Amino acid sequence: MGDATAREAAEVEDDLRRFALLFPGVLRIPPIEPVPARLAQAIAFGAPGYTADQLRAAARTSLWIFAVDFQVDHLATSRAEIADIVERCERVAGGGSAAEGDSLCEALACLREDLSASPAFDELEPVWREELRRMLHAMALEWEWKDHLRRADRPPGADQGGGERRPPARPVPETLDDYLAIADNFGSAWVNVVHWIAVDDPVILTNLSELREASRTVQSILRLLNDLATSDRENEWDDLNALRLGADEATVRLRMDDLVRCLAGRLEPLRATCPRGAAYLEHQLKFSQQFYGSQSDYWGDLPDIG
Repeated sequence: MGDATAREAAEVEDDLRRFALLFPGVLRIPPIEPVPARLAQAIAFGAPGYTADQLRAAARTSLWIFAVDFQVDHLATSRAEIADIVERCERVAGGGSAAEGDSLCEALACLREDLSASPAFDELEPVWREELRRMLHAMALEWEWKDHLRRADRPPGADQGGGERRPPARPVPETLDDYLAIADNFGSAWVNVVHWIAVDDPVILTNLSELREASRTVQSILRLLNDLATSDRENEWDDLNALRLGADEATVRLRMDDLVRCLAGRLEPLRATCPRGAAYLEHQLKFSQQFYGSQSDYWGDLPDIG
């Protein structure tokens, strides 16, 4: 399995680099330059038994998430800009055309067009759009939380943000459960739906509802694994993190243990009814535990964006 999966990973990486060349303004920037190589390993070794062609949609979607995440977290400077990103992406996800020069949405339109070739897409397009919407709105709320925390740290009269002082749509989280309510900002639940649509496996699609529930539990675990492994970089980049919100490492690890037990309960019946779907989620989690456990990170260096 190792050699075969390594070959698939190399093919996935080659395709990701070709995709990035189509949209260099959003996919070939310093923070994302090293992502294809690292991401290809995660996609292939997290889904052994699938070909590079079968993994193409999930891999390209994952790369696009880095682009939209960077725009939301590091380029947007106001709620209006965040709302515009969300509106543009949702319009294109619904079949609308990207504006000329809008590389982010042109890339999203390309993802939608490619995935629409799957026979499962017509029926599951609403699910695809729902998962994208959940991710985008979670990213937007995270931005509001960060903005609220930044403003709270400023002395009176120091605001430079055009007077936008409304509180966030939901209070800044005080517990890990509050924080995990926006774990959709991680994006893996959307990527998994993309993968399942792309492979069009009738057994998986029959069990899609249960798989999505388990996928969301995996996503919460991955969110916390990421936070522990990348807390130094996220503090430097002014990104939100469970530790930054006051949780200590021991508390985060206990919550992950709870989620792993919850996941085991969700996967147990699926091992009988949908073994390939259950195995996919188990491999995804195992790879990420090893990747983040070695303090690895996908991102490159943050450029000086003024």
